[in-house]
Amino acid sequence: MSGLNASLGYFLAVVIFAASVQIFAKKWPRFSFICEFASSFMLVACWLEVQTIVEVGEWAGGLGPDVTVTMLFMVLLTHGVICGKASGNPTLVVQKFLLLETTTLPTLLAVLAQFLGAHIACLAALYYWDLELTDMHMIKNLMARECSTSLLVSLRQGFFTECVCALIFHLVHLNLQARSALIRVPLIALLFTFLSHTARRFTSAYMNPSLAYGLTFQCPGFTFTEYALVYWLGSLTGMTLALLLYMGHIPRIFAKNLLYFQKTRFKVPKADKGEKKKH
Repeated sequence: MSGLNASLGYFLAVVIFAASVQIFAKKWPRFSFICEFASSFMLVACWLEVQTIVEVGEWAGGLGPDVTVTMLFMVLLTHGVICGKASGNPTLVVQKFLLLETTTLPTLLAVLAQFLGAHIACLAALYYWDLELTDMHMIKNLMARECSTSLLVSLRQGFFTECVCALIFHLVHLNLQARSALIRVPLIALLFTFLSHTARRFTSAYMNPSLAYGLTFQCPGFTFTEYALVYWLGSLTGMTLALLLYMGHIPRIFAKNLLYFQKTRFKVPKADKGEKKKH
């Protein structure tokens, strides 16, 4: 139980830090990319602790799978509430760019801030594990140098898994974007939890390039390029397909609708032959 209490304290500290940065950054809209930094930091830092509970807590702390799934859902739900529009997900930022909702420079700054937040979160987690507050964290500190990769299948299977999961996630996200946050945030958190838990024996379905970078790119088993192929290209491909299926085209690239033919709702009445002769 002490291990769980230490984890809850860690989660609380990360949430307070992220919320403080969000409040500070909202005063200067030009520096909105700082919100993406805080969002990515919170997501990666909390998920690293959830991953610790999954890997070690079951036999070192007596924490079962039901606890880890519940904690992951609560982390994602809290992240959605605290961070709001700052997703901490590069694919969602690129999606806004493709939808003409933002320009090039803000997109680049947001993506860079997200990866920086993920990197700082890894350093913060390592420092926390070094404190060895519980037996679980002591074991995790010893394991940190030889972490287990989340990619448990071949590159082809991994790419397909991330692509399909990202496709489902972004299709749902696009359909819910106009809904109230009271509906959207819990449903997105529930979907993310379900997909990640379902794909835990394949890629863990991160569907987030910066999250994957923070959680598994440092682990041995695959090269950086191979990880990027699965977790970056796979997620971006799934997002692009979702956008194409949802809208029929990608506004940033081409305006013509390739999938759906839009018919005019009202037909213009044709003039009678008798009227034409009078004129």
